[in-house]
Amino acid sequence: MKILTIHGPNLNLLGLREPEIYGSKSLETINLEIVRRGQELELTTVCRQSNHEGEIIDWLQNAGKEGFSGIIINPAAFTHTSIAIRDAIAAIGLPVIEVHLSNINAREEFRQKSLTAAVCRGTISGFGTTSYLVALETFKLLLNI
Repeated sequence: MKILTIHGPNLNLLGLREPEIYGSKSLETINLEIVRRGQELELTTVCRQSNHEGEIIDWLQNAGKEGFSGIIINPAAFTHTSIAIRDAIAAIGLPVIEVHLSNINAREEFRQKSLTAAVCRGTISGFGTTSYLVALETFKLLLNI
């Protein structure tokens, strides 16, 4: 089984950007953890990051053709602004788990509304990088593998 992890805008700055909120690990380190945990769970994982909404939409729309069984997405700021990403998630027919490093419900009011959550299978938020690993374990259970 293949799982695609999509990291949204500014997540390429992890480790440098507001470490008191997002932690001190780089995106490269987080991706290594995702791949390692995926291997332990016998899942093939692919990680991608983009600051561009259209590229994220293309990845979502092509995920099925690329053989992915599910998607973990951290839409980052697009969580609160992108109807286009929401619509792409709703259209693709693959299970999607939304992930956030911080607890968006404990953040600024504008960050508390997720446009994408309603079309995702579920949301894991507030556990730092562990949020991604819990999403992988959830897919292992959901996909009955």
